[in-house]
Amino acid sequence: MYSFKNDYSEGAHPRILDKLIETNLIQQPGYGEDEYAKEAKAILKRKIANELASVYFLSGGTQTNLLVLSFLLRVHEAVISAKTGHISANETGAIEATGHKVIAIETINGKLTPDDIIRTLKEHALAPHVVKPRIVYISNSTEIGTIYTLVELQALFGCCQQHHLLLYLDGARLGHALTAENNDLALSDLGKYCDVFYIGGTKNGALLGEAVIFNKSELAMDFDYAIKQKGALLAKGRVLSVQFLELFKDNLYFQLAQKANSYAMQITKAIKEKGYSFLTDSTTNQLFPILPKSLIQVLSQKYQFYIWKEIDHDNAAIRLITSWATEEEQVVNFITDLSNFR
Repeated sequence: MYSFKNDYSEGAHPRILDKLIETNLIQQPGYGEDEYAKEAKAILKRKIANELASVYFLSGGTQTNLLVLSFLLRVHEAVISAKTGHISANETGAIEATGHKVIAIETINGKLTPDDIIRTLKEHALAPHVVKPRIVYISNSTEIGTIYTLVELQALFGCCQQHHLLLYLDGARLGHALTAENNDLALSDLGKYCDVFYIGGTKNGALLGEAVIFNKSELAMDFDYAIKQKGALLAKGRVLSVQFLELFKDNLYFQLAQKANSYAMQITKAIKEKGYSFLTDSTTNQLFPILPKSLIQVLSQKYQFYIWKEIDHDNAAIRLITSWATEEEQVVNFITDLSNFR
């Protein structure tokens, strides 16, 4: 049984494990003050073309979202998100548990637009009787595999600036977004057209870890206090920084994401050749094909995946995810089994 359920079923890329072993007995200061953290942060600042940014390493995506949003929001403020956004659909009410409303917006393709933002602001104009939108939360890639273009990101950022909002980008699968075949965004664009974003390591070759980046250092003032207070400041911060140093000292981070995308596109091609359609137009490593339930039953004997949405009596959408560790043999086997179905 081979799993296409997620992109974190395996541990870590061997180069990361080798680096952790290589540096294991070298004594370092704790709490993110190690030399690896300093080097990794310097590399990330160069890659986003923003030497004034503030960079922090955290252990997971939900933790990062909770820390950043609860830190930036005042008691009466709220965050705008697509209904499919991770903070809205998959974090057990983590943001609401901090006392902040998530204003969930219905979207067609998982992406927010300036019109969505402006409409939401109008709906929340009855001060002080409603929450005040302050942050716009987006994901790239989105939870349904779609990506933002440069023009779309610039438009969102411009809208946020015009209306005194902050734009926060969840980059749990940022590597897959930036290596998608139709992507026109560069990492340096995120250094210009977001207020805060994070680079996900957990879903792209790291054991764990996310790098959160505040493009304006003043926004991050005292963020380290929030990290400590919420129990997220690791004494052995080196475990995170070593991994990001290894991922970004060359192009390993993007090579791993490109591999996952490439296998996903091979599967996409085979599904289309069989005449099946997709729930979303994804060019990243998350696929949502609509398949006959009889085929889903056959495939589920050899592969693990999620049944995502009931379409009708005979068909359902499933979610397939390829990863940095996906084996070519299993992709070939899946395509063969799909193609042989009659």
